[in-house]
Amino acid sequence: MRLHPDVISTATDDGTVLLNERTGRYWQLNKTGTRVLQGLLDGQEAAGIAAELADRYGIGRQQAERDVAAVIERLSGAKLVIS
Repeated sequence: MRLHPDVISTATDDGTVLLNERTGRYWQLNKTGTRVLQGLLDGQEAAGIAAELADRYGIGRQQAERDVAAVIERLSGAKLVIS
């Protein structure tokens, strides 16, 4: 995945802010959302990102997979990322 061409990102102390320069809309990701996005941009598979988050935060793999899938769905639905 990659950022949509109209979207720029900026790191913050709390995560990342994404701005769609065409529409002027912006989104804020917390640190976990930022980790999901960065993993996707680095070419990682969702399952690998979920496994890392499950280990890091001590949560079940299935819960982590659902959470990662939800972030991906929101990023894609808002047209912030494209395949």
